[in-house]
Amino acid sequence: MNLEGRRYLVYFLVAFTGVFYLFRLFYMQILDGSWAARASQISERKREVIPPRGVVLDRNGKQVVSNKTSYNIMMIESKITHLDTAAFAALIGWDKQKVIDRFKEIRIKEGYYKNSATGKTTSNYRKDRPYPFVKEISPDEMLRIAPKLSKFPGFYEEPTHTRFYPYPYAANIFGYLNEVIKEEVEKDPFYRPGMNIGRAGIERSYENVFRGKKGVRFVVTNANNNDISTSSKNSFDTLAVPSPTIQLGLDIDLQAYGELLMSNKRGCIVAIEPATGEILAMVSAPSYDPNMLSGRKNIKENYPTLIADSSLPLFARPLQAEYPPGSIFKLVQALICLQENKIAPNTSFPCNKSLVGCHGHPTAGSVMDAIKYSCNPYFYAAVKRVIEPGKNPNINQDAAIGLDNWHAYMTSFGLGIKPKIDIDAQAQRSGLIPNSAYYNKYLGKGNWSFSTIRSISIGQGEIKMTPIQMANIAAIIANRGWYYTPHFVKKIGKNGPLDAYKTKHFTKVNARHFEPIIDGMWRVVHESGGTGKEAQLKEIVVCGKTGTVQNGPNRENHSVFIAFAPRENPKIALAVFVENAGAGGSFAAPIAGLMIEKYLKKVVTNEAKEKKIINTKILR
Repeated sequence: MNLEGRRYLVYFLVAFTGVFYLFRLFYMQILDGSWAARASQISERKREVIPPRGVVLDRNGKQVVSNKTSYNIMMIESKITHLDTAAFAALIGWDKQKVIDRFKEIRIKEGYYKNSATGKTTSNYRKDRPYPFVKEISPDEMLRIAPKLSKFPGFYEEPTHTRFYPYPYAANIFGYLNEVIKEEVEKDPFYRPGMNIGRAGIERSYENVFRGKKGVRFVVTNANNNDISTSSKNSFDTLAVPSPTIQLGLDIDLQAYGELLMSNKRGCIVAIEPATGEILAMVSAPSYDPNMLSGRKNIKENYPTLIADSSLPLFARPLQAEYPPGSIFKLVQALICLQENKIAPNTSFPCNKSLVGCHGHPTAGSVMDAIKYSCNPYFYAAVKRVIEPGKNPNINQDAAIGLDNWHAYMTSFGLGIKPKIDIDAQAQRSGLIPNSAYYNKYLGKGNWSFSTIRSISIGQGEIKMTPIQMANIAAIIANRGWYYTPHFVKKIGKNGPLDAYKTKHFTKVNARHFEPIIDGMWRVVHESGGTGKEAQLKEIVVCGKTGTVQNGPNRENHSVFIAFAPRENPKIALAVFVENAGAGGSFAAPIAGLMIEKYLKKVVTNEAKEKKIINTKILR
């Protein structure tokens, strides 16, 4: 007996068997994707429980976003046996060919992937995975279908939710939902085909809150792998956790009123509570009923019309439109000039129209009068002292020093930077506050001075601001130099807003310099010669500033007005921008007055003014 030979044979067999199994294991786990699919098929015996999407309240507890229950008919192809296509089509109200085409559509939509190890191209579609076959069936229709659906193994109903907006306003705030795409399903395990995700507005910004947390219930199956019951006492089941209620700082009645005032006009209104930074209203005009984009059927029908509308109802003007601010910018200019000791409250400059055009008014004997009259030459002369500080004998280099110092003040007011509001960050714009690097790039270093860029002194030229920034300027002045980042969400459940909206931001201007500016704003509204008298109200002290924004040759100017009220302990700060409406005092100021009265008194006393604004059509 050759024991030595047999021993080597045993060694060989053991080694061969080990190598064989290692190779087989490697093939199953790495190269052959079918085993992963089979493992997943076993796990499909558990059913995910999706909680209803969170509801939204306004600041007064009115429900402004809720849910409507509908149903999807789901299908798992691996469980479909002997399908009578014609009978199934009759049950769901389709023709036979549409059912056949729907199977193909689901497979094609899932796409393909190429296995880099094997070089094989495989469909992403999986027969063991549930897919929505028919979407958003009404409860009444489901009552008709459900009793007969059990005759078609592999199909089952699943409740889903579409959004409902009890108040047909604030579409640009709420946003909308739409079905997830393949990449989103692959990226986040919360989602699977047929589910919805926030696409815009707060629905997008607070998606992780609104969706809640999924639960799981395990399903008992028979030998044929068909569902026969669920185990109510299964220790592995987990409950779905609904989203906490989200409460906004929004006043839906004020929002509705603002949209009424802006009907047949282009522009926007933004109102903020100065003490908290909560946004009370954000009107973008023209707008649309948010229910138009609630559910896949409505999106399919209405989105193409909205996107093709030349008046741009989907364009959120308060966040995305970048306008020259015009004369409202003079308020910030005056504050910087005071802080830099370039003027005192009673500094006077002649109204020299050879420097820059102006309308006829008495000489401004103080910065307060300059604000009241909105004197262009006054601010030309005052801002020139800031941009030419006399720190360098070269006039071009001196202007660069002064402009960068001026720019630092502007950014402390939140200008020239994205405000980081809690709504669809991609939709927000920063506006434009130029610094020396900007002019060096476009004009050439050493090729510009204050005389080159003098239009920035009156809020024209390269200056751009978004309406939300304009409203925040009013809030900063109301607070005498500080602000919270404007935001929509007041509470998430029992918790307050996110930490980012609890931090006070202070400007580089001392609080004492704000009183002369506020006095000037009071004069704009309440004194003879003031440009904003149309915003005046009984029993409410309004402080405001008009702006008339140049809009190019042969075009009507834009009307703008910012204000806060009351003067002491302000409750509301706002900006109104009406495109192609002329002077700031003509339309923006009266709209601001009406909005302030509506919010503070809940009623409007000047019905004639209200009727005139509502009935005026300005769509040029």
